[in-house]
Amino acid sequence: MPSAAKPLTPQPAPDSGTRATDSAFGIQRAWQVAGVGALFLGLVAALLFSGAAAAREVSDPGALVRWGLPVSKAIHNVSLAAVVGGLIFAAGILPHKLGGARSKDSDTPEHPAFTRALAIAAAAGVAWTLSAIAVLVLTYSDVAGQGISGDAEFTRALVFFMTDIETGRAWLAVTIIAAVVTTALFGVRSLTGLVFTLLLALIGLVPTALIGHSASSSDHEGAINSLGLHLVGVSVWVGGIILLALLSGILAPRSQPRSSLASQPGGHDITEPVLRRFSSLAGFAFALVFASGVINASIRVTSWADLFGSAYGQLILAKSAATLVLGGIGFMHRQWVIPQLARAGASMSARRVLWQLILIELLIMGATSGIAVALGRSAPPEPTTYAADASPAFILSGYELPPELTPERWLTEWRLDWLWVAVAIFGLASYLLGVAKVRARGDKWAWFRTTNWIIGLLVLTYITSGPPSVYGRVLFSAHMVDHMALTMVAPIFLVLGAPVTLALRALPARKDGSRGLREWLLLFVHSKFSQVVTHPLFAAANFAGSIVLFYYSDAFSLAMREHVGHELMNLHFGLTGYIFVLSMIGTDPLPRRAPYPLRLLLLLATMGFHAFFGVAIMGGTNLLAADYFGNLGRSWGGSALLDQQMGGAVAWGIGEVPTLLVAIGVAIMWSRSDERETRRTDRAADRNNDADLTAYNDMFAKLAERDAKLAERNSKLEGR
Repeated sequence: MPSAAKPLTPQPAPDSGTRATDSAFGIQRAWQVAGVGALFLGLVAALLFSGAAAAREVSDPGALVRWGLPVSKAIHNVSLAAVVGGLIFAAGILPHKLGGARSKDSDTPEHPAFTRALAIAAAAGVAWTLSAIAVLVLTYSDVAGQGISGDAEFTRALVFFMTDIETGRAWLAVTIIAAVVTTALFGVRSLTGLVFTLLLALIGLVPTALIGHSASSSDHEGAINSLGLHLVGVSVWVGGIILLALLSGILAPRSQPRSSLASQPGGHDITEPVLRRFSSLAGFAFALVFASGVINASIRVTSWADLFGSAYGQLILAKSAATLVLGGIGFMHRQWVIPQLARAGASMSARRVLWQLILIELLIMGATSGIAVALGRSAPPEPTTYAADASPAFILSGYELPPELTPERWLTEWRLDWLWVAVAIFGLASYLLGVAKVRARGDKWAWFRTTNWIIGLLVLTYITSGPPSVYGRVLFSAHMVDHMALTMVAPIFLVLGAPVTLALRALPARKDGSRGLREWLLLFVHSKFSQVVTHPLFAAANFAGSIVLFYYSDAFSLAMREHVGHELMNLHFGLTGYIFVLSMIGTDPLPRRAPYPLRLLLLLATMGFHAFFGVAIMGGTNLLAADYFGNLGRSWGGSALLDQQMGGAVAWGIGEVPTLLVAIGVAIMWSRSDERETRRTDRAADRNNDADLTAYNDMFAKLAERDAKLAERNSKLEGR
């Protein structure tokens, strides 16, 4: 092993090996700090190599800013990753209480690893907040080309930068989010609260992605999405390695006898389950980091000459090579270390190798993170500013006008939205893995469901990355095709795939008190929030009403102009359609199911509402999002108003057909439900020899006998 592993060599056991050696239980503190040293060493080397920290000939802010800004960004990135990693470990990997799932008492103490994970996250949150403030101030000094000063003019200009300039507003937002997350980390202990804190921390990545220098490239949205996905993957992966290194000494207590280490995977020694759970997550993170990094680099470096011949391209190659090495180490964990730890007689050598590999990962990740910061400070070969003669369409949408829409171009014009491509790939891989697990266990999974899920993902990709999306940015009619297909077509196939049912069958149940995907999924399905949003009346009202609120408000214009607004629009209407279809024909578990007559009534109501909306658009004379569609400079096709009226017809037509198909599905399910009830009744009758029918007939016979006696008595009374 290299010299870095020397401090991890075992020391003689004091009592004939009844206690495990320190090296088998974790990474020593000095080598944990070495990861920070590797970060700054990689940063300094990359800055010197690229010349990004060299003095400028004009408007030089000084050495303090030139070196302080990348150092602050490095601290910011690593501390953010530690916050994300700590929250992921606390909410989904580590047991919450001592005693595992058996500990239901609120007074049961927290598991030491859980407590330390949150303590690490809280300390990292403080560093994240302070470094975000430093980045904000130093970024202004860097942009303004002047050193840091305490005079009033500097302060006024800094305030203007934070409130009126996009980059300043972004870093102010990051600072506020970091402060809120850090405050929550000192007070929130419930797992649900930690999940919301984790989501807020991940939202803190959005402003960074939006102001990345690749965001002004020729593929504006592709650059933003690939950078955002890259930041998410890096935060999860790096944060997890940091947590493993810092928790290494507490996952398996040194005082525990060696013979009992592997016999209690969910008790005192939690090394194996923690590593196995994180390894699965790290595998997805590695794929996300590498793929998004390649995509983002290809946007900024457009030729092989720039890749191999420029300092920027060579830093990308170095970063890519380090990422592949880290992926190889992760593969070693999956193939050798974890199976060794899972054995009843796991040797100390396996544990020793585990922490040695994680130490190597920590050092490589530290150096790679430093290179990444230097890469962000270097100028890419691809220009990052708008051309002086940029067209109105490029300024408004980030892209030049596509060619005139023809029937064949409904198949040929594509612009990949990497966010939704990643969603589709992740959904496909997860679903197929789930099917494989269910079938490996000997259970069956209908091919009909798998086929529908795959078709649904293909339709989703076509809608978000294909011609409907490309032409939906310049034609209201194409946008309405995009919207209606996203709301009504893709959800039908996805719902028929029954992904929640598959997940509940494939995912193992946790027994150590931690919450995995299965536990979180069940908790969400039975939550109050789920009861509200999946209620048939709410789902129908949201499905029909949100379309009016969206198109007749400023939200539509915002979604067309701003990338975040556009992605939120896709997310909202995709989920709205999915929940509505799920409440109508879905088989996945729901808190409440509407009776079949009510389902048909709701479908008829939504059909009528869509018809009303379409007719209103067809007859409207005011242009929706006029500041956008009216200023694109489109030279082909009809006028913007005529195209909008055509979009109303599209909304009417496309909205009716899928709704009618769902109504047919409800009718078929109703019929089958009646058939099942009839068969159930027949089977019950066979078991009890028609006892129910006999009792029913006996009841009528007794009633008839009583009526006869009454009639006879009445006749006798009349005869007197």
